Amino acid sequence: MNEKHLKQILDSLSCGEITSDDALCELASLPFIDLGVAKHDSHRPIRNGFVEVIFCKGKTITHLIDIVSGLSSRKLNVFATKADEWMLDEIEKRFPEALVDRLSGTFSLLKRPVEPMAGKLAILCAGTADLPIAEEARITAQFYGIEAKKFYDVGVAGIHRLLKSADELHDVDSVIVVAGMEGALPSVVGGLTAAPIIAVPTSIGYGANFGGISALLGMLNSCSEGITVVNIDNGFGAACAALRIIRKKYV
Repeated sequence: MNEKHLKQILDSLSCGEITSDDALCELASLPFIDLGVAKHDSHRPIRNGFVEVIFCKGKTITHLIDIVSGLSSRKLNVFATKADEWMLDEIEKRFPEALVDRLSGTFSLLKRPVEPMAGKLAILCAGTADLPIAEEARITAQFYGIEAKKFYDVGVAGIHRLLKSADELHDVDSVIVVAGMEGALPSVVGGLTAAPIIAVPTSIGYGANFGGISALLGMLNSCSEGITVVNIDNGFGAACAALRIIRKKYV
């Protein structure tokens, strides 16, 4: 259920195309759907424009399958993040139509068309080791209707790779910058473009990287003005932050 769908129901009711009982049946799943093991927030798209997404870590495969089955049987689009390999194996067996991406640990089942969103998003990735998080951000944005332009393997150790594409960053509405190690890339990008930047530290790095803490602190202490930083390995959160920025510009 989203704002457009809700308006269609109300318009159909006011025009006499459906009865009040029909409308009540359509709205019965608001504000949440009780799936037994979980209560899916079906009202969220109306409140903030985001479909509730499944966070797979910590879930049993039985609970995960029950949630996916419950949502897909109601013809709702399903998106999940942070799925382990064994989870993705089971999802592919149970739901052959699922779009599984093993690099990012995400999967989706699309029961309804995704409406394209206006706006331009760029995703930069420092090194290939950071690709899983960059791809999580890209696929999240894609699920919500925007195709991001990728600039991968443009870390500061070979800064000429970034500078070659710098002009293209002036024509975007938001930029997601993913980096591990010392987390320097967002600071450099912040000096090259005026677009809002969401920095994503990854857990990739040597021992003193402390599982992403060094990259996180480096980004938080950036000398480039106005950089927003999300949590370690949170490509999903970065994409949602960028989408909020872009929506405000075009909606």
